[in-house]
Amino acid sequence: MARPRKPLLSTDRIVETARVLVDTEGLAAVSTRRLAAELGVSGPSLYNHFRTKDQILEAVADSVSAQVDLSMFEDGRDWRTALHDWAVSYRAALRDHPNIVPVLARGPGRRPAALRLADAVYGAMVAAGWPPAQATSIGALMRYFIMGSALGSFAGGFVDDVSAYDPADYPHLGQAHLLAERQEKIDERAFETGLAALLDGLERQYEGVVRSS
Repeated sequence: MARPRKPLLSTDRIVETARVLVDTEGLAAVSTRRLAAELGVSGPSLYNHFRTKDQILEAVADSVSAQVDLSMFEDGRDWRTALHDWAVSYRAALRDHPNIVPVLARGPGRRPAALRLADAVYGAMVAAGWPPAQATSIGALMRYFIMGSALGSFAGGFVDDVSAYDPADYPHLGQAHLLAERQEKIDERAFETGLAALLDGLERQYEGVVRSS
């Protein structure tokens, strides 16, 4: 009887397996030894695809960037709507893979999907009439905001123990113990509130750009 063939090792299989490890156990769980065991191969075979653990994590990060929708910068949406819709898509990708955010936060480096993302945002802002320097600042501002929202949950940072919020010490936190159980709704509303405020401010700046041009 023929022995079953092992699935061929590929870059995509390595990245997908590493992404699952990062999602479920965190960045520290990824090592070439652990990945080889998960994939059912010998450790040295990974080096045909990646030389280091850092390269694997960079590839995982880029696979998450590739999940962000960029179509809004190509289908005729105005710059404000495009930024909003892109930010929502970007945050959704990070929310699904929060453990990789520290790697993404280093910047795009040489990662292709991350560079395409930066190129799309910058290009759309310049095409809309923003001066290049301000278009760069907008990309940076949005990245700060989106990354920050993905680094941790505001609502999840409060414990569900009413005794932790003695009114003698914290007179305004009488309902804080309820935040954790409403985490998703509260964090979503906070993100949309902040995003609207950012876009409102940018729109006021844009009016000045248009008037001066």
